[in-house]
Amino acid sequence: MLFSEDIQHEFIKRIETIVINGEIGYIDAVLVACDEYDIEPVIGAKFLTQPIKEKLEAEGREYNMFPKNTSKLPI
Repeated sequence: MLFSEDIQHEFIKRIETIVINGEIGYIDAVLVACDEYDIEPVIGAKFLTQPIKEKLEAEGREYNMFPKNTSKLPI
């Protein structure tokens, strides 16, 4: 395990604090927290909670970072 459980909780709290205090979204907040804790974003992603992952997904959809769902026929 890269982080102790206490450090993992601090990492998550730091992300939430950055979002609340700054005017940046979750995507940027995760990158800032990873930079502060000197870890790669791929490693930091393993420590994210489900609610933060859902917020990241919603933010990514808002910025059109996911492919469009094309389950309909183009008629």
